[in-house]
Amino acid sequence: MAEATETVNKTPRQFSSLYPDRGKTIEECQDMIRRSFRSPTVKFLKENLEKAGCRIGEDFVKAVECDKQISGGYVRGDGILVCSNHMNMQDEVDQVVIHELIHAYDDCRAANLDWANCAHHACSEIRAGHLSGDCHYKRELLRGHLRIRGHEQVRYPISPEYSYL
Repeated sequence: MAEATETVNKTPRQFSSLYPDRGKTIEECQDMIRRSFRSPTVKFLKENLEKAGCRIGEDFVKAVECDKQISGGYVRGDGILVCSNHMNMQDEVDQVVIHELIHAYDDCRAANLDWANCAHHACSEIRAGHLSGDCHYKRELLRGHLRIRGHEQVRYPISPEYSYL
């Protein structure tokens, strides 16, 4: 999720939760984020962001508690937010960090990227989905999508923050 709304930037706690008792604490999630930065894919993305002139500080990726049923998001100027209360495994945190780092890279490299432009936003989502492995067949199987053909088609409801697409 790239910069879907300005409210994410101002109040990360504003999201409404379906599963308030699941997930990790902010501290546990922050530890998982630190572990994510040891993964080869995250290291690669971080190195390439820095080569492109986009510095990532220590607090670029932050664990927050979210009320909406989302995993996290990238917010221009603020960095990446990972919703600790919706994370249960290291792989989930890794996936969110990778996906959102791709949005950060797009934001850094594309001179005229406008997150309010549906085509720009969709393009970055498609890139992040494919490059992060979100659309990998194995991940779709784990989600219970067992079809061989058409597994990349959107079959589940789109989040309210993307309802304008």
